[in-house]
Amino acid sequence: MPPEAPLRITLDCAALAANWSALDALSGSASAGAALKADAYGLGARRIAPVLLDAGCRDFFVAHWAEAAELIGLIAPQQIAVLHGPQSPADAGFARDAGLRPVINSLHQARIWQEADGGLCDLMIDTGINRLGLPMADMGDPIIAGLQIEVLMSHLASADENSPQNELQRQRWQQARVHLPHRRASLANSAGIALGAAYHGDLTRPGLALYGGVPRDDLGAKIRQVAYPEAQIIQVRELQAGDSVGYNATFTASGPMRIGVVNLGYADGYLRCWSGKGAMQGEGQTLPVLGRVSMDMTVIDLTAAPALGEGEWVELAYALPEASRISGLSQYELLTALGRRFPR
Repeated sequence: MPPEAPLRITLDCAALAANWSALDALSGSASAGAALKADAYGLGARRIAPVLLDAGCRDFFVAHWAEAAELIGLIAPQQIAVLHGPQSPADAGFARDAGLRPVINSLHQARIWQEADGGLCDLMIDTGINRLGLPMADMGDPIIAGLQIEVLMSHLASADENSPQNELQRQRWQQARVHLPHRRASLANSAGIALGAAYHGDLTRPGLALYGGVPRDDLGAKIRQVAYPEAQIIQVRELQAGDSVGYNATFTASGPMRIGVVNLGYADGYLRCWSGKGAMQGEGQTLPVLGRVSMDMTVIDLTAAPALGEGEWVELAYALPEASRISGLSQYELLTALGRRFPR
């Protein structure tokens, strides 16, 4: 077996479960599901799913068929909806035989599902995001009337803002609910849950907030950090006044100082936007990033942590709302960019 990796992400599973429970409570009479797409926003869907199941979650959403296949055996297939829907008869046959629910997004996908003698499915209605989803003008097509719709859903484009678009989309979603027979209806993502009961329907679909993201300030008090990335120090060095650090010498020491070279770089998702802005934590101290982040290494100031040495661990300052403000990256990017060299 290879030695322990010099990177790791510690998951606070209690915080994850607490976040789901908080979002479920905020969903009122609706139940909260969970978006597990993109490998549970980069944190490891096979690790995340059992925690959410134990917390009480019963509806899960992925984007691709391969993501669904990885979860079969952990989650009952009928509890998994595949958001991108069937693109071919092979997709539809796999979904039918495995018992998965495809999300139908177009007349083309509806025909593929019908021709495969598929059963229950979900239907995505485009109410204004102009991304995936059946145009409202197509709701009356006979092929749609033949679908057995479990969840009639739409997706909010601007739920993280107090935008008039939210109410417009809600009204269109309500029109679809009247027009199309279905068992359950769903509109709200993480931010949409905070918009209130009118947006909840029967099922909400939180994603980012489950994993510690705060898409709206009014959710901040309810959401706990889940992911704690850490990295090892490879080497400790002593600098003198005038010594520079890293590519293009963007940092120059003004006096003697102690620095650490950390086993982390932009290949791991710690991007160059952190150069001169980011920080890590060790010995209870904040350790600023010095100079330019490179592919596999980042340099930090160890002056405030004299006992930290080579082979020891530091924690990235990675509380998502604050990390987003500092880096300029979205909270989604901060999670999903973390590379495969991080064991979860």
